[in-house]
Amino acid sequence: MLSNHLQNGMETAKLLWSRLPTSDAEGEDGVRIGHYKKTDGGTVESLDYEVIENYAYREEQALRGKLYMYYSVCVKWFFALLIGIGTGFAAVFINISVENFAGWKYSLTFNIIQKSYFAGCIIYILFNLALVLSSVYIITHFAPAAAGSGIPEIKGYLNGIDTHGILLFRTLVGKIFGSIGSVGGGLALGKEGPLVHTGACIASLLGQGGSTKYHLSSRWLQVFNSERDRRDLVTCGCAAGVAAAFRAPVGGVLFALEEVTSWWRSQLMWRVFFTSAIVAVVVRTAMGWCKSGKCGHFGSGGFIIWDVSDGQEDYSFMELLPMAVIGVIGGLLGALFNQLTLYITNWRRNYLHKKGNHVKIIEVCLISVITSIISFGLPLFRKCTPCPESDLNSGIECPRAPGMYGNYVNFYCSSKMEYNDLATIFFNTQDDAIRNLFSAKTIHEFSAQSLLTFLVMFYALAVVTFGTAVPAGQFVPGIMIGSTYGRLVGMFVVSFYKRLNIEEGTYALLGAASFLGGSMRMTVSLCVIMVEITNNLKLLPLIMLVLLISKAVGDAFNEGFYEEQARIRGIPLLESRPKYQMRSMTAKDACGNQKVVYFPRVVKVSDIVSILRSNMHNGFPVIDHTRNGETLVIGLMLRSHLLVLLQSKVDFQHSPLPCDLRGGSLPIRHNLSEFVKPVSSKGISLEDIHPSRDDLEMYIDLAPFVNPSPYIVPEDMSLSKVYNLFRQLGLRHIFVVPRASRVIGMITRKDLLIEEHEHSGAVELQSTSRSET
Repeated sequence: MLSNHLQNGMETAKLLWSRLPTSDAEGEDGVRIGHYKKTDGGTVESLDYEVIENYAYREEQALRGKLYMYYSVCVKWFFALLIGIGTGFAAVFINISVENFAGWKYSLTFNIIQKSYFAGCIIYILFNLALVLSSVYIITHFAPAAAGSGIPEIKGYLNGIDTHGILLFRTLVGKIFGSIGSVGGGLALGKEGPLVHTGACIASLLGQGGSTKYHLSSRWLQVFNSERDRRDLVTCGCAAGVAAAFRAPVGGVLFALEEVTSWWRSQLMWRVFFTSAIVAVVVRTAMGWCKSGKCGHFGSGGFIIWDVSDGQEDYSFMELLPMAVIGVIGGLLGALFNQLTLYITNWRRNYLHKKGNHVKIIEVCLISVITSIISFGLPLFRKCTPCPESDLNSGIECPRAPGMYGNYVNFYCSSKMEYNDLATIFFNTQDDAIRNLFSAKTIHEFSAQSLLTFLVMFYALAVVTFGTAVPAGQFVPGIMIGSTYGRLVGMFVVSFYKRLNIEEGTYALLGAASFLGGSMRMTVSLCVIMVEITNNLKLLPLIMLVLLISKAVGDAFNEGFYEEQARIRGIPLLESRPKYQMRSMTAKDACGNQKVVYFPRVVKVSDIVSILRSNMHNGFPVIDHTRNGETLVIGLMLRSHLLVLLQSKVDFQHSPLPCDLRGGSLPIRHNLSEFVKPVSSKGISLEDIHPSRDDLEMYIDLAPFVNPSPYIVPEDMSLSKVYNLFRQLGLRHIFVVPRASRVIGMITRKDLLIEEHEHSGAVELQSTSRSET
């Protein structure tokens, strides 16, 4: 009883916190017809992860032996290798480009401000504006699906929802070059989310053999003809993107497992792990090659790794309280960040962006100018601080020479032995700013006033920037925000406990973990990623502590960042657990009063065209009549398969009589690849088919093309069980039927075990060779 009251109270709190207009009504309608409407006017469509075991499929499988099975396994591993290499090179290209643009920008600006700070400010603003303008122009005119992080859309794809355009070749190109412009232009966003999308695009393009539109396809790569195999490749691409972004191969595997996938198995785990390992090798090799100075301004800051292995080695029990406070702060600020971005994104998509691409371009350019003015102008009002006594063991120089960005930046200071602490984090790349905040042996480098100023301004910029028409990730901005208030708490702990072994950088790291946990609600994968990018295993228990606290606090207010963004984009994700109300509902309740549209086995072409025009259903039951006049459901026919048959016309017949499938002599006129819809595209539509009058008078026997074994549930099955079945098997349609009249058998565990005789090669079910015990 108490648990019910507590759950009702939590639901009420969440409802009051996130009272926003949603597309629930559209979602309910979408469940019935399998076609969902997005809030921006586009459409998303369910994927067919179920194997269609029709006549053509079974005939083709019968022709394949063990050799083909071994060949298929080898090809999957080869594709995993290519995904790792491709994603690694894409990450290297993005990072080298961003670091070089940033290096040229800061070197030029530092040289100019030696003569005039005003001229330096103008150059700095124009440089950033040019990069951001190139990014938003690419997105608005070439690849609209490349805007944002892409993780909500990829999560939807692996959940069974295909958003048109997210995995196309032009989206890949737009994501790469758009990320270079937006990140290099100094906006409050990162390149890590776009790298996950980039890896998914590379995997998807490999899975379908390239891009036919741009004549970049290969017949040798067109091996996989099912959405299920392509889903596995996209999973490898997601893990590769995280591994490339953070140089965290294990974290990439766990990210794919925890955050984006809805379906997992051990064979996939091995391939994902192999892909992430390949990415790590490629990135490591590229960094070693760039150390010789062949990559321009690219250096150790090019890839995210903030080594804090020389930081705080131990911690006391008394420090657990301020660390727990960091977790609470992270949960509160993370939940607030999610809600603010949700409000602004909803307003932006429903009102602002509907006015055209020119408004999107003006918006991004305005945010770029404001960001540049704040990052350049605010440090001018900050009084410089004398450099601390030099410590040869720390390896940190104070101040930094012009054009060299790092700790203790000399910016608008009257003396050469002074530094501007606000410019050290504001007038810097985000990677180097985080490295400065994480740095050890730099106690009192930042003042509380500077950290608080940066926290407020950067938090506001991150909220406003996300959702604009540029590729945008939230990992690095989240780390920036969290490390800032974490360092503030660390300063308080140092002054309160007065112990020499306490490092402010350790608390900055815990703050970064807490904000990401409070916003994105990741635990295991984020914990491993933070350990891998900081190279300090000793802090693992503390990171686990703040993540658990921040996630618990954030869950009390709203959903995770990616779930909220998926909802506002109209992507109907099926979460891991069904709603509590589904326990008291049945499958028949979910069907409502809808009228089932079906086809007879032999159907007239004109009837098919008429039914497809009159509704948007994507699956149709096919019925036949026995000699006794009984109606028999013989399978499920997909809309996309009907369109293929109408377009090819090779299966049209003059006779309304069915063909005979028992003899096995029916010729196979179609390749299975013809029935596979290209990824992230609309495929064949009814408007593309123009049958003649004679064609409309002909017939099609649907029996060879139906799925004869669709999943079926009784009408009184609880909706929660239907939900679990639907999600775990990756289904698109389930038939709801009355109670069965009889049972022809029962399958137990032993009936599914197969024995293979070594000499004869014969296969025998164990249930036929063993007696019942």
